[in-house]
Amino acid sequence: MVKYIIKRILYIIPVMFGIIVMVFIMKAVTPGDPVLELLPLTATEESKENLREELGLNDPIIVQFGKYVVGVLHGDLGTSYKTKQPVLSEVAERLPNTIILAVWALFIAQIIATPLGIWAAVKQNSAVDNIIVVFTMFGASVPNFWLALMLIQWFAINLGWLPSMYNGSLISWILPISAILVGSIAHTARAARTNMLEVIRQDYIMTARAKGQKEGTVIFKHAFRNTLIPVIASIGSALGSLLGGSLIVEQIFAVPGVGKYISDAVSARNYPALQGGIIVIALLCCIINIIVDVLYTVVDPRLKTTFMKSSKKRVKEAV
Repeated sequence: MVKYIIKRILYIIPVMFGIIVMVFIMKAVTPGDPVLELLPLTATEESKENLREELGLNDPIIVQFGKYVVGVLHGDLGTSYKTKQPVLSEVAERLPNTIILAVWALFIAQIIATPLGIWAAVKQNSAVDNIIVVFTMFGASVPNFWLALMLIQWFAINLGWLPSMYNGSLISWILPISAILVGSIAHTARAARTNMLEVIRQDYIMTARAKGQKEGTVIFKHAFRNTLIPVIASIGSALGSLLGGSLIVEQIFAVPGVGKYISDAVSARNYPALQGGIIVIALLCCIINIIVDVLYTVVDPRLKTTFMKSSKKRVKEAV
């Protein structure tokens, strides 16, 4: 099992390298000059050229790439063009807000979505099932930015119950979390429903019912645990999506997170900030995937046995 975890950790290296390459390719093909964003309109050509030289923009792209990779290996994500501060410290300052937004949305979604999915599966083709299916279709289809704007219109402007923008208070988290919560509930509920429908049709479930066990016991003792692996998989992918997909929501509600940081960097052609934000989010997603894989073995001991058998087999072959 330890070897499997180490192997998965080593997989992060080529993944992150590929992400860095893609980011630099986007930087090379993206139109615009950051110098024009940093200097006033009255700046002379000499000033512009000096700033380009200072920022290293005159170097060939391969040289810029090599310097950046070396910096990343030393824990340096570059310096922000706008603030002249290390990107790593700025991202670290904003990362807790993004994590709070994503984790709370995911936590609330699991509390609501998993029971909804199981209920829909148990009541398949009933009115309850139809209502839940329609809700999940709506939640999975509605864009986050539209829902965010509607929430501001309804609860901040019309009713005046909640602040329209993040102001540091606990109540100002409600609308941003709600804006990404609906989609997360929809995706998780659909996954739980699909998985439960597959499980309750298995032979051992029919055997448990034939023995006269209560339906609640059959569902929660025998069926529920076997639905957890796909649900955990959806949790991992959902958390990664929430971390990366909170960009628009953070921008709309002015939440000072990594998503807003990346969005502002795009507008200002602040390439180091853009690259640093993307790399940190990608690294978090890789770590989340590893944690999810480890949780598989906790939920289903058969996977742990499989890992142990494969390791023993490799040892025997080596001997």
